[in-house]
Amino acid sequence: MLKVGVLGATGMVGQKFIEMLDGHPWFTIEAVAASERSQGVKYGDLAKWRLSTPIPESVKDIKICPVTPEAVGQVDVIYSALPSDEAGPVEEEFAKKGYMVFSNASAHRMDDDVPVLNAEVNWKHSKIIDEQRKRRDWSGAIVTNPNCTTAVLTLSLKPIQDEFGIKRIIVSTMQAISGAGYPGVASLDITDNVIPFIKNEEEKLVIETQKILGELKKPAEFKISASCNRVNTTDGHVETVFIETEKKADTKTVAEVMAKFQSEPQRLDLPTAPKQPIVVRYEDDRPQPKLDRMEGNGMAVVVGRIRKDAALEGIKYTVLGHNTMRGAAGCSILNSEYFKSTGYI
Repeated sequence: MLKVGVLGATGMVGQKFIEMLDGHPWFTIEAVAASERSQGVKYGDLAKWRLSTPIPESVKDIKICPVTPEAVGQVDVIYSALPSDEAGPVEEEFAKKGYMVFSNASAHRMDDDVPVLNAEVNWKHSKIIDEQRKRRDWSGAIVTNPNCTTAVLTLSLKPIQDEFGIKRIIVSTMQAISGAGYPGVASLDITDNVIPFIKNEEEKLVIETQKILGELKKPAEFKISASCNRVNTTDGHVETVFIETEKKADTKTVAEVMAKFQSEPQRLDLPTAPKQPIVVRYEDDRPQPKLDRMEGNGMAVVVGRIRKDAALEGIKYTVLGHNTMRGAAGCSILNSEYFKSTGYI
């Protein structure tokens, strides 16, 4: 068992890391770190547990430590759930000290020597950490996962890109309130409402998708137009996607290549990898967050309503993914499993 530490352990994503790591066959939680006001207190006494599952017994008596390498001590893997405005220098300090840092924050996603890894989609980008270590003269590394909307979108796009090529994408998102963290969006703002703006979300969706689906240091050249909306669902982001493909695509073949898609995490049989990363539904009214967000233990995306699009002379579909699992903590954990299986950890 490898020892792991969670930074920002009391927040929503930090709690999701702890929930998903409880009982993991490869990793055991050794350290939980949070802000100064939390330090020295047992995690179970302080954390305001917001998840529907009980707080794991394995972490209740662990004392919260400062967010420093010295306080965290000897662990093999660091998961960062820190706010992006705090994460940058903290994650660098851990990497300098030799830690493998798997970050959910956006602080380093656009660094040209840091991979934005969605393991089934661009696992080959992992090798850039060799350059990262050499350039920055550290023995550790920083690996980021995408923004939640990007994680869902790029997983659904990968088999289409491989089979047909992509010229242009238009995507409109309907994003769950848990994506805003806690306390998140005020109830009076979101009840009986849709909020057609999420700060920086559209920009992230565009540049991260191009980086993930491109080659190392060469973003994909297709154009993306994004519109992001906050809606009153708890978990599960829904995205409507319109694609102009390079080769003519028919709906039957698109559904087939999506349904049979597997990648390196499945071939390696990684613990968190869903057996079927893209689940295709054929009902007129699926996917739905309430019914489909836990597909593949929350790590698969669900695609439905695959049909022709006359405006772009391509295809369109709806995709759903669990934003705090596939789109956040689960994606980081899967990335770390991949790095362990390939000898980087």
